[in-house]
Amino acid sequence: MTGTTEDADLLSPRQVHTEYGFTPRTLANWRRLGTGPEYIKTTDGRTGRIRYRRSTFEAWLNARTVSTESASA
Repeated sequence: MTGTTEDADLLSPRQVHTEYGFTPRTLANWRRLGTGPEYIKTTDGRTGRIRYRRSTFEAWLNARTVSTESASA
């Protein structure tokens, strides 16, 4: 097997969908708009392969986590 631990931490859009629930289409829209998490494009061209680092994706999610406080008095 030639994969490394680092390779296992790179997620395809389908893997992101399976693990986090965001569809590949949503991810593509975010890339186009520049609003989604950072990504890696492993091949050139419009249809190049896209990968997300798990740590980068989770950091992006954490940065968008809204903490609510109880309104008890």
